[in-house]
Amino acid sequence: MKKLFASTILAAGVVGFSGAFAGMASAAECGNVTISNMNWQSAEVLANLDKIILTEGYGCNAELVVGDTVPTITSMVEKGQPDIAPEGWVDLLPDVVNKGVQDGKLVSVSQALADGGEQGWWIPKYIADANPDIKTIPDALKHPELFPAPEDSSKGAVFNGPQGWGGTRVTTQFFKAYDAEKAGFTLVDTGSSAGLDGSVAKAYERKQGWMGYYWAPTALLGKYDMVKLGFDAPYDEAEWKRCNTIEDCPDPKPNEWPKDRVETLVTKEFADRAGPALDYLKARSWSNDTVNKLLAWMSDNQATGEDGAKYFLKNNEDVWTKWVSPEAAEKIKASVM
Repeated sequence: MKKLFASTILAAGVVGFSGAFAGMASAAECGNVTISNMNWQSAEVLANLDKIILTEGYGCNAELVVGDTVPTITSMVEKGQPDIAPEGWVDLLPDVVNKGVQDGKLVSVSQALADGGEQGWWIPKYIADANPDIKTIPDALKHPELFPAPEDSSKGAVFNGPQGWGGTRVTTQFFKAYDAEKAGFTLVDTGSSAGLDGSVAKAYERKQGWMGYYWAPTALLGKYDMVKLGFDAPYDEAEWKRCNTIEDCPDPKPNEWPKDRVETLVTKEFADRAGPALDYLKARSWSNDTVNKLLAWMSDNQATGEDGAKYFLKNNEDVWTKWVSPEAAEKIKASVM
C-alpha cells in the first residue's frame, strides 16, 4: 500500500511538473513582446487588450511602446521592432508593407477591423443639410466662407491630423491635388489627436463650419454627426501608390480615398517564436460597431486604454472568448475580475 501511495505521489509530481514545464515553455516561446501603442483611441485600447491577453492568457512578458503608423511599420521592417502593430492601417504605407511581407520581415496575421477603416474629409451634418450642393471635396472647396480658418477668417481651413499619421500625409497630398490653396484655403496643423478632436468639438458646439481629416470607427463620430465628403475621381490604385501616399511627391492627382484594410502586423521573428500566442492574434478581429460602443464608453468615462480593455473583457466575453483557448480564457477572466 505504501509503495502504491508513493508511486501515485511520484506520478502526480511528474504530471504536475510536466504541466508546469509546458507552461514555462509556452512563456519562453512567447518571451518578451513589444506592442505598438499608437496614439488614437481604438489603437490604444486594442494595444492594451493585446497586452493583457498575451500576458495573462499566454505567459508573455508584454510591454507597450509608443508608436504611430508610419514610424512603427517602417521600424518593424527595417529594425524588427516592435513585435506587434495591433492596428496597422496598411493602405497608408502600401509599398513599405508589401515589401516587408515580400522580404519576409512582416507578417499580416488578421484583419484588426473586420469591417475595414474609413478615412477622408468630413464636414458637420448641419453644414451639409444647409448646403445640399456640397457633396464632394471640390464642392466644399468652392465655399471657403463656410469653413473659416481660426487665424484668418478670410480664408477657409482644412484641419489636418498630427505629424506621423499616414492620414495626415494623404490629407497634405489631397490638399495639393485638389488645389485647395488656390481655392482660398489653408492647411491647419492641429498638432495632436487631442488638438484634432478639440477643433471638431469647438466648431460643432458653436455650430460653426469645419472641414478636415478624420476616420472611423471613433467615439467622436458617434458623438458628433458628421458627413464624409465624396470625391470627383474614381479610385486609382496606381496613383494612390505613386503619389497620394508619398510625402515628397510633387504632383499628386485627385483620387478617391479607398476603404482601408486595417490589419494586425507582426515581425517574422515574432511570428516564428510566438507559439499559441500567434493563434490568438490570428483569431482576434472585431467589428466597427463593437469598437464604436467601447470607444463611446471610454469617452463618457474618461477611460484610458487599459480601462477600456478591462471593461471590454468584463462585459464582452461572448466576443473575446472566441479568440483564445479555453485555458487562456479562464486565466484572463481571473485576472480582470
